[in-house]
Amino acid sequence: MDSFKQLVKIMDDLREKCPWDKKQTIHTLRPLTIEETYELTDAITAEDWQGIKEELGDVMLHLVFYSKIGEEQGQFTLNDVLEGICKKLIHRHPHIYGDVTVNDEEDVKRNWEQLKLKEGKGKKSVLEGVPKSLPSMVKATRIQEKAMQVGFEWENKEDVWKKVEEEIGELHEAIAEDDKAHIEEEFGDVLFSLINYARFLKIDAEGVLEKTNLKFINRFQQMEVIAAERGTNLADLTLTEMDDIWNEVKRRRTEGK
Repeated sequence: MDSFKQLVKIMDDLREKCPWDKKQTIHTLRPLTIEETYELTDAITAEDWQGIKEELGDVMLHLVFYSKIGEEQGQFTLNDVLEGICKKLIHRHPHIYGDVTVNDEEDVKRNWEQLKLKEGKGKKSVLEGVPKSLPSMVKATRIQEKAMQVGFEWENKEDVWKKVEEEIGELHEAIAEDDKAHIEEEFGDVLFSLINYARFLKIDAEGVLEKTNLKFINRFQQMEVIAAERGTNLADLTLTEMDDIWNEVKRRRTEGK
């Protein structure tokens, strides 16, 4: 708590004395906050605990910064923010702070979404709570999770996979028709259904895709190194030659080299 108070005091000093900090608004901070959030996710993906600690500090600074600006604008104080989240958490956990009984985490999530919908001022759809600016893959997952909370859900993963196969079939039909707009629509449906299948497998689609991205980058860069060691570069090789090097990289990885 002493460290948090110190952070708040530092923010007060910066807004009063630092030319850069004095100039910032919620709009100028927004892109920086997004960047800091992605830096935190990078550290989490890498399981870099030192990095996570540092990035959490950066994100915490931004939260205090927004609260300070909110106070200056006469909108809310940092205490209002903290009180608000405390009340929300207590209200949305009636199985902890009330007499509601739950059987598992799915009951908790279902109650959460139902309470959230009741709290929403003028909201008529459970999907209104999905942020518009979320990356598409994350947004698809959240849409599916929220629809699930009101019972719009497949019963088992086998049915979900049948839907994936159905969407792939429709994509093939669109490709055969050579209709660009239809192909794009069906390709989107395939992605959406695969993300849904990942959810049934309890896999974070965004997270596993990022791991695959990093794996590809690592292997491709090793290919570049091997090509350089042989006095050439990838652009001068045939696809077959590049594929041979790719398989060599995979073999080295398997052998622990």
